Amino acid sequence: MSTTGPPDKVGAGEPRNPLIFVIFGAGGVGKGTLVARLTQLRDGLWLSRSWTTRPRRPSEPENAYVFATRQEFMDRVSAGGFVEWTEYSGNGRLYGTPTLEPTGGSDVVLEIDVDGASQVKQRYPEAVLVFISVPSVEVQAERLRRRGDDEASIEKRLLVGAEEERAGREIADHVVVNDDIERAAAELAGIIDASRQVPG
Repeated sequence: MSTTGPPDKVGAGEPRNPLIFVIFGAGGVGKGTLVARLTQLRDGLWLSRSWTTRPRRPSEPENAYVFATRQEFMDRVSAGGFVEWTEYSGNGRLYGTPTLEPTGGSDVVLEIDVDGASQVKQRYPEAVLVFISVPSVEVQAERLRRRGDDEASIEKRLLVGAEEERAGREIADHVVVNDDIERAAAELAGIIDASRQVPG
C-alpha cells in the first residue's frame, strides 16, 4: 500500500480514490456512538476495526475491537500490519489501526485517539480529520463512568484529555461538539457530504 495517499482500492467506474475520514478525540467524548449513528445515516462507509490489548468491557460488543494479547499485537507491528499504533501511557495498553482494506468504492472511517490521528495525517495527508469534543469535563467524566471506567482511570483520562483537546483542535480540519448525538451525527454527515463533492 502507498504511504503517501489514500488506499487505491476502488469499485468499477469509481471516479476517485476512497476518502479517509478520521473521527478522533479523547476517551469518553462519544466517538463510537457517533460513528455508529453516522454509518446509519450515510452509505458507502467502511469502518476500520481497531486492535487493542485491553480486556473487553462487560457492556461492550465482541466486535467493538479486535481484542488481542500483547504478543499478538506486537507480532502484527513487526509485520507492518498497522497504519498507526500507540501505547496509552495511563495503563500501558496498546491500541492500533490495521492497514486499510475497504470494500470496493467505500470511503474509510477511522475512530481513533489524538495521537493516532496525528500519525494517520502524516501517512495520508489527504485524510479529513474531525475532532470530537464534549461540552464540559463533567460530561466527559460521566460518560466514562457509564461505560464502566473506575475513578482512578477517569482521573487519568481527564488529565490527559485536557492536552488532547488542545492538540486535537490544532490538527483538526473540523471540530464537532458532541452535545447531542443526533445533531452531532448530522453535522458529521454534512462533513462527509461536502468532502465527497470536492473533485478528487
